[in-house]
Amino acid sequence: MLQRHQAPTHRLPELHERAMPAGMKTPAKTPVPNQPVVVAALYHFARLAEPETLQPPLAQLCDEQGVKGTLLLAREGVNGTIAGTRPAIDAVLDHLRAIPGLAALEHKESSAHKMPFRRMKVRLKKEIVTMGVPDIDPLEEVGAYVEPEDWNALISDPDTVVIDTRNDYEVGIGTFKGAINPETHTFREFPGWVDQAGIEDKTKPIAMFCTGGIRCEKATAFMRAQGYENVYHLKGGILKYLENVPEEESLWQGSCFVFDERVAVTHGLRESDEILCRACRNPVAPEEQASPLYEDGVSCPHCYHTRSEEDRARFRMRQQQMLAAREKARAGSDHP
Repeated sequence: MLQRHQAPTHRLPELHERAMPAGMKTPAKTPVPNQPVVVAALYHFARLAEPETLQPPLAQLCDEQGVKGTLLLAREGVNGTIAGTRPAIDAVLDHLRAIPGLAALEHKESSAHKMPFRRMKVRLKKEIVTMGVPDIDPLEEVGAYVEPEDWNALISDPDTVVIDTRNDYEVGIGTFKGAINPETHTFREFPGWVDQAGIEDKTKPIAMFCTGGIRCEKATAFMRAQGYENVYHLKGGILKYLENVPEEESLWQGSCFVFDERVAVTHGLRESDEILCRACRNPVAPEEQASPLYEDGVSCPHCYHTRSEEDRARFRMRQQQMLAAREKARAGSDHP
């Protein structure tokens, strides 16, 4: 049985007293103009005895409020990202926090010019983030949270091993300076990577991060179970860091992939210039969009050589059908 670790909610003692530069204030949360859609990313590990009973009323509320996105329910908690109007998002968050065990649920907000999801899905899962390792329970043992304002000091220490727990295609468009890329394709591969990584000194500080915090929280639970003593993770993930830490002080390089139609965000949670390849679902950077291997909806430099001409012909036809349907819908809205 894993023993409860007592460190998950404190800031690092050696970093806690670090003063902010003179005259600097904590960045205020200000709305982005002309972006009426609220995007809320959330997760919370909790003991949910019967998640199947929570699914119907939650799905009905989201439908009534016009909220779209994905919410995953499992016996270990809830995870997801949703988007909608301010009152609609507040209604769903209030509903979730009224569920026993979810009162302390935290979320991170950003904005979008338009609805970034096409539909709403409330799904039942075995895990809210799939690692596939039995008996790994973040409610029993987990690494210590590090506030975004203290993260730079931790990862700048040359003794710290900094690990990006996201997948390779996410790391490809942005990560923290000096971070290790495990080059995984799914989170299930992370435990195997740890076994092969050769981090022999289990007393070294290990700093882990991911998009919103859920993967690195479970990853730190795994590392603690493997005997690593000084394991830390970025509270609120990259998204909270990009929201709170001024760009001129940031150690983040590039963009942060998000799992919706915005594709990626950067400092201040502004939408970045990457687009999504509809053939392989990989983010495509601006310089890659200029490649002769890129064709909208058909191929990109990441997938061109893994697809056949028949595949591209099929994707091209699908893209033409999508554009025709979009044009037809636009014409209909112009002529009521």
